[in-house]
Amino acid sequence: MGNSLETENIVIIGSGPAGYTAAIYAARANLQPILITGFNSGGIPGGQLMTTTDVENFPGFPDGILGPDLMDLMKSQAVRWGTKLIESDVISIDTKLRPLTIKTEDETIKTNSLIISTGASANRLGIINEDEFWSKGISACAICDGATPQFRDAELAVVGGGDSACEEAVYLTKYGSKVHLLVRSERLRASATMIDRVKNNSKITIHWNTNVREAKGGNWLEKIETVNSKNELKDIEIKGLFYAIGHTPNTAFLGNQINLDERGYIKCNPGRPETSVEGIYAAGDVADSEWRQGVTAAGSGCMAALASERWLTENQLSKLIKRDNVEPEKLGNEINIEDEETNEKTFDINAEWQRGSYALRKLYHETKKPILVIFSSPTCGPCHVLKPQLKRVINEFNGKVVGIEIDIDKDQDIAKQAGINGTPTVQLFKDKLLKKQWKGVKQRSEFKEAIKDLI
Repeated sequence: MGNSLETENIVIIGSGPAGYTAAIYAARANLQPILITGFNSGGIPGGQLMTTTDVENFPGFPDGILGPDLMDLMKSQAVRWGTKLIESDVISIDTKLRPLTIKTEDETIKTNSLIISTGASANRLGIINEDEFWSKGISACAICDGATPQFRDAELAVVGGGDSACEEAVYLTKYGSKVHLLVRSERLRASATMIDRVKNNSKITIHWNTNVREAKGGNWLEKIETVNSKNELKDIEIKGLFYAIGHTPNTAFLGNQINLDERGYIKCNPGRPETSVEGIYAAGDVADSEWRQGVTAAGSGCMAALASERWLTENQLSKLIKRDNVEPEKLGNEINIEDEETNEKTFDINAEWQRGSYALRKLYHETKKPILVIFSSPTCGPCHVLKPQLKRVINEFNGKVVGIEIDIDKDQDIAKQAGINGTPTVQLFKDKLLKKQWKGVKQRSEFKEAIKDLI
């Protein structure tokens, strides 16, 4: 498709609903946009919907849709129309000269216009011993980590009073024996539907006007100390503490080159995507401290793309590409089909990627190749991002390494034996020995280097 551009028409930074929608509109305008997805900085590719279970308020899905599946559909639509994805983080931008210069971890890109849709990152509480118990009972993503074996049939707690907090509290009742919802005010700020679900769930107890002071325990979180509005202290015995307390906009990389408000959000005129710098537009949560919905982010991405297209045309900067096919090949309506779990009949000692405990046990005892194991959970957005990256790594080794996915929800015993306390966790084995372990989403190069050392 199309030509390689020395200076890009449009670069989009961020891959949530705003970024992907902007990419769809720009690509359909034959502007061949580049979308820099992000990787570690400011969260994971796909944005906050990657850590959401059922999205029930996005138009077009009457039965709801999983957040990661919705983002996969948006991504596929953007790519189908000609968006080029770059899986990297932006280090800096330079607005002083034209064209604009964007530096990523791997390259420098020049562009005539820019759309910033980098979203916002989950906040931490900063309680006593928070760092000590982070990923050992404390998490900012119940959807990612709720299926962790240590949380099974245990009392858990969620801090927050909005939709996210209520959704996470309800979700955690699938795994915990009881969920404490710690609300720092005297009311819930969630939608009426979510409030009803919380109040009608017998496994959820709401604690009003309550703050967390300290996390306590040994190798794992055992209790938290709380304080209420009367300054009364109370210990609550729990095995998991989950934060749903708001977000901070991901604007640090801008280096004060674009006007921000006092909270760090990009300043735009109400209902407009233009920033203080000509040719640069903002979309989604990075410029929205009020609504912060998937559908409003998508709408603002549309506006940013249309405004950028208009500005490029008015300034005679558009370089339209010529499509090889006027109508791109249709992708169908499939989202993502999970690999079938390997069994006695389907096991292949030479297969590059398999799934489930049977494959792990067989390969652990029978193969001489390095084994890369990803422990995931069904609704884990970061797992969704990491799995295709690991498959690419394994494929690049041409049969010299094998990969296995273990669903910690289905294979609880294996996850417990492996000491898994959050997803995604990746372990690298060779000759029945654990050689390396990673938690969270990492760059492909980290996995490649570790595997090279074993081959």
